[in-house]
Amino acid sequence: MRTNNSKVKNVIISMYFILIVLAILLATLFSAFSELTSSPTLTFFVVIAVFVFLFFAAHKVSKYFEYDSDGVQVVIINRGLLLSDYFNYREYKLEFSKEQLLGYKFNNYLIYKNLVLYLTNKNGHKKREEFNVTLVSRKKRKYIRQSLSKIIKHNKTLKQQMND
Repeated sequence: MRTNNSKVKNVIISMYFILIVLAILLATLFSAFSELTSSPTLTFFVVIAVFVFLFFAAHKVSKYFEYDSDGVQVVIINRGLLLSDYFNYREYKLEFSKEQLLGYKFNNYLIYKNLVLYLTNKNGHKKREEFNVTLVSRKKRKYIRQSLSKIIKHNKTLKQQMND
């Protein structure tokens, strides 16, 4: 099964555009915020802190996700959405054979969702890998969940057959 969240790129570009317009608007309306506190520098730093927080939260959440379980290997890729065509500045790629998958878990936080995979390496040690799936639609996460469950079920039947 193959899936990705490439269609969400336009939404993220729009969100960054809105943040930049908001920053310009706040810079021009800075005098209106001076009534909130007596110190204009404190007001300036509060406004800048809120903008920086929103910008970095959007940067943390906005990642491209690709899942491919066709064939013998499973390939999962996470990379930044903006400028990812030119730079691989936030790319994380994991390729593993289906037999290495022990389990998985989807974590849903307030504004962040991730996929945690539990794998074994060649030495038999357990390894934990995390991927950002915040911008993957619910329907696609359901398909990924079904695919991973199918792989785990197949691994358990293989393990039982080997033990018998």
